[in-house]
Amino acid sequence: QVQLVESGGGLVQPGGSLRLSCAASGSRFAINVMGWYRQAPGKQRELVATITSGSSRNYADSVKGRFTISRDNAKNTVYLQMNSLKPEDTAVYYCTVRPLDGSVWWGQGTQVTVSS
Repeated sequence: QVQLVESGGGLVQPGGSLRLSCAASGSRFAINVMGWYRQAPGKQRELVATITSGSSRNYADSVKGRFTISRDNAKNTVYLQMNSLKPEDTAVYYCTVRPLDGSVWWGQGTQVTVSS
């Protein structure tokens, strides 16, 4: 059983910044892929960004140039630095990890609200 603990969500004004963190524990296997998805009200969950253990990154077009994903392999922690936030970035953000056994685990989600 893998546990994911997310933190860093909140309310921010347009143009502001937030940093999300997600710490994973309990995995018997090394974690290959770590990432973030988001789900806005009435919409499907969508990819935000992923990062592999080798630091290969993938971003949704809508966040390229504004968001940066990073990870600390020693701490099994993934971060999402979000800059120049827009109201359309408002959503529940979910952390996800994929250990080498192929399983997929999700965090409980953290709310990000961008509003003046």
